[in-house]
Amino acid sequence: MPDKVVVTHWVDEDVLAYLRRFAEPVAPEERTVLSRAEVLAQARDASAVLACMADRVDEEFLAACPRLRVISAALKGFDNFDADACAHHGVWLTIVPDLLTEPTADLAVALTLDVTRRVTEADRHVRAHGFAGWRPTFYGSGLTGATVGLLGMGEVGRAVARRLGGFGCALRYADPRPLPPQEERRLGARRLELGDLLATSDIVLALLPLTAETHHLLDAAALARCKPGAYLVNVGRGSVVDEHAVAGALSAGTLAGYAADVFELEDWALPDRPDRIPPALLAHPRTVFTPHLGSAVTAVRREIAFAAARQIEQVLAGERPDHPVNDPAR
Repeated sequence: MPDKVVVTHWVDEDVLAYLRRFAEPVAPEERTVLSRAEVLAQARDASAVLACMADRVDEEFLAACPRLRVISAALKGFDNFDADACAHHGVWLTIVPDLLTEPTADLAVALTLDVTRRVTEADRHVRAHGFAGWRPTFYGSGLTGATVGLLGMGEVGRAVARRLGGFGCALRYADPRPLPPQEERRLGARRLELGDLLATSDIVLALLPLTAETHHLLDAAALARCKPGAYLVNVGRGSVVDEHAVAGALSAGTLAGYAADVFELEDWALPDRPDRIPPALLAHPRTVFTPHLGSAVTAVRREIAFAAARQIEQVLAGERPDHPVNDPAR
């Protein structure tokens, strides 16, 4: 009897055809994700799960699915997955680390342009009130000559820096691990402490993973240190910012705008995560929100799903997967 693979979200039919070569995949037919209850019901007798950002794997999940050998996450950040618990249960946890960087950097720049040039805000105005010709309204801020602070200079941070360099931005970054001097020169980026970066940046981009150290790094106290009229863009993890504090900073005028592709409600591993975006944040006109579209490029998502499927094939064949987070063999 072939191994059962639960695919927790819609994937391209070609990916399912690939899985059928060595397993029996179960996946939603519509462009949706399975609920946790649906995943658990299907995975109780499964050998593998091809998971996504909407999933959470913890001790309860693993105990309910005793036949699992691998959870292959079609993502890069795995803060919603307990890697140690997986290893304890003899389950590989794998990720796809290399394919999400460039599209996420593209979206970070798109959101930055949108919120600083007030594109979505102006679009809403035209749709609601029509357009009678040019008026001196919706003035925003340009990127040319702007000082941009990058919180986090990992792969996504460096990809964003490469893109923003073409706009003539003055790039600053804050990261516990400084870049080599030659890479700083190549990117045109200078390292600052967090407080100095916030105080001097016209635009701040949060490009950080969620850890104990980065949780609510941008809280009310940090936002109060921002340069008046600065813009904040978050494409890292929702809970790197305190969304209620962001709403307060927007109302007070400390922030001129906020754009986000990630939200606190997505951080399933946090016991006190909110269940919705703060209404005050949603209602503020100087905000732009996208529903976690960082890697939502058709060709890229297909490649990510294939990479995740290949790692399932490797584990079920008794091989070491390409990109493991843990090592249950130890």
